[in-house]
Amino acid sequence: MDRKIVKISKFLSYVLRHRPKAIGLEMNPQGWVSVEDLLSAANKAGVPLNRCLLQEVVERNDKKRFSFSENGRWIRANQGHSIDVDLGLRPRKPPEQLYHGTTQRFVKSIKQKGLLKGNRRHVHLSKDVDTAMKVGQRHGRPVVLTVLSGEMYRAGHTFYLSENGIWLTDCVKPQYLIFPE
Repeated sequence: MDRKIVKISKFLSYVLRHRPKAIGLEMNPQGWVSVEDLLSAANKAGVPLNRCLLQEVVERNDKKRFSFSENGRWIRANQGHSIDVDLGLRPRKPPEQLYHGTTQRFVKSIKQKGLLKGNRRHVHLSKDVDTAMKVGQRHGRPVVLTVLSGEMYRAGHTFYLSENGIWLTDCVKPQYLIFPE
């Protein structure tokens, strides 16, 4: 992906997941922002953005981080928010196993505390090992953990499936994790 697309994607992640007010945006309770307001605010903030480029970023993002409303007038991040939004996600029964990509340096802490959401609204889980590996590679030597999501679900834990196929839950306790040898 070319650098311009990546730069815009990172900018969108920042404002649509964490800090809309940083560029003067108002987000509705479901996380939607007017496309026109976003384009105007981005340009005022020195980030050259038009509708065509925005469309390209949304379509080319390999993780499908963003969505347009059905009428195309609104945009939001699909998950990963550190601010309070109601994405309208309904609880779903997960597959028996899901996966979490991380880096080697976090494994000791995860063995003790499990997977915590930190400053995000949920822990993010992948449906396949390849996706989890890509996530883990972003910050160092990757490690893929297996999550016993079926057991968690039967024990009363709630799971959600985001619009872009990422599974979400509040936390994963160590007893529901399988660590690679």
